[in-house]
Amino acid sequence: MTADIELARIDGGTVAMHDARRKLRWSVELEPFEIGVYPVTQEQLAELLGETATHPRRPATGVSWLRAIRFCNAASEWEGLDPAYTFDGEDVAWHVDADGFRLPTEAEWEFACRAGSTTPHYGPLDEIAWTAADGVTAPQDVGGKLPNLNGLFDTLGNVWEWCWDLLDPARYDEYRVFRGGGFADDAWSVRASVRRGGAPRMHHEDVGFRVARGGFEATDAAQGWSAAADRERAAVDAPLPPGWTPRR
Repeated sequence: MTADIELARIDGGTVAMHDARRKLRWSVELEPFEIGVYPVTQEQLAELLGETATHPRRPATGVSWLRAIRFCNAASEWEGLDPAYTFDGEDVAWHVDADGFRLPTEAEWEFACRAGSTTPHYGPLDEIAWTAADGVTAPQDVGGKLPNLNGLFDTLGNVWEWCWDLLDPARYDEYRVFRGGGFADDAWSVRASVRRGGAPRMHHEDVGFRVARGGFEATDAAQGWSAAADRERAAVDAPLPPGWTPRR
């Protein structure tokens, strides 16, 4: 690749997580991992997946969660790394011991974004994030605002970023999480703790992604995520409340 993926090493640590619907709070102990300094750009997507890069340095958007997963595998294969994912139709399995590129878990994303801060933003929002206050009508070139203390740019604002985790499988079935807020969002949505999500095939002009790396000696569980916890969260012992997405 001519546009290499630049990664930052994030030392292990603890991050506090929150599930508003279930009114739960818990802490996740993270092992060291790597994460992209920038969101994946149009140029990088074009080189690996054959997309058109009309604005090479802008974040790649209109990318579904499934497309982001395929980018990760393509980047791994290009670099001679073990792909992190296998497919069974549209069902994706994460092989947590693989050293290839992957999406960050929600806990990894929030820990990397916060960079030690405990407030909603890691700096003055107008200096670190593209938001509705800037009056822009599209994503901006990556790196145009100040980074956090981990050296990461655009974790808040510019575009939302897909993570590996399910949003709320009891309510939204297969929806996956995206985090961070985008260029069209007001300050309330551009916070380190805000969770949104969409279906794996969904694509939108303000949703992109950044990659992570790090393999772990485990099966179906790593960095705050586990398949067993997903199954537990999906279990509903009563009729769904009005307005909930019907599960298949």
